[in-house]
Amino acid sequence: MSGVAEVLLLLSVAFLLTAFEKKTPLPFSGLLAVMMVGIVLLRGNPDVAERLSAQFARLWIPAEILLFALVGATVDLRLVFQTGPWIAAVVLGALLFRAAGVCASLLRSPLTRQERGFCMLAYLPKATVQAAIGAVPLSLDLPCGRLVLAMAVVSIVLTAPAGAWAIDFFAPRLLPRDDGRGSA
Repeated sequence: MSGVAEVLLLLSVAFLLTAFEKKTPLPFSGLLAVMMVGIVLLRGNPDVAERLSAQFARLWIPAEILLFALVGATVDLRLVFQTGPWIAAVVLGALLFRAAGVCASLLRSPLTRQERGFCMLAYLPKATVQAAIGAVPLSLDLPCGRLVLAMAVVSIVLTAPAGAWAIDFFAPRLLPRDDGRGSA
């Protein structure tokens, strides 16, 4: 089977699983089912999974641009400027809880203190998930839809550039260099 046919087949299965999620009496998560298809494919045929992963990575570049363009076109900037400071406070508070959770989950790990600190920084940037799900309440015509989308946009604007900078700046300072012999 050609690479294009494999991609189309996998996309078709993914769309069918998410579409059937609401149409069957058996409750299941279409997105979790799609993940399971990927896991089974990886376990059963790693070469095909690797090839498909590379093809989907190329597809994701224009899809991500489209996703962010649609979110940007949908957001109510007046609401963002009106509620921005409150949203920023909520986002920063959530990031503190997230950092505490990362720290707690790594307490018994073999990582050094510096490596744990870097892990907390690496979880700082938020963007793709916020862009993907930020507009869902708006599309469902929920009263909070505009506010949720505004929160997603503020979260992206605050954390994506700060997180990218922090990762680039602190990686060489906090992470040990690999000397090429398999040990850090």
